[in-house]
Amino acid sequence: MLCLKNLGVKFRRQALIGRYIGDFVCFEKRLVIEIDGGQHADSENDKIRDRWLRAEGFEVLRFWNHDMLRNRDGVLEKITERLNTPTLTLPTGGRESMLPKLSGSIKDKKI
Repeated sequence: MLCLKNLGVKFRRQALIGRYIGDFVCFEKRLVIEIDGGQHADSENDKIRDRWLRAEGFEVLRFWNHDMLRNRDGVLEKITERLNTPTLTLPTGGRESMLPKLSGSIKDKKI
């Protein structure tokens, strides 16, 4: 089993995000960790789900079941690396609609 208790943040197991359920979710860091079996290889549904989660501000890390069984330390290292990397995504709080719209090109403007 994946032990995420000592990583300094709280993960929720089987957490609901919109209409999707993440295997492990850290809402504070906007991180979803998925542990996948072979049925997820090239899954179009997973691609759609990951795009939706990214649009909602989440990052998705996917690991295969066999990686968890054979290389647990490596998986935890990748998760820790991500948790210790500052994110560049800042919430806009809807302010992007307040920015002025640019129309025309610079060439059209007289100086």
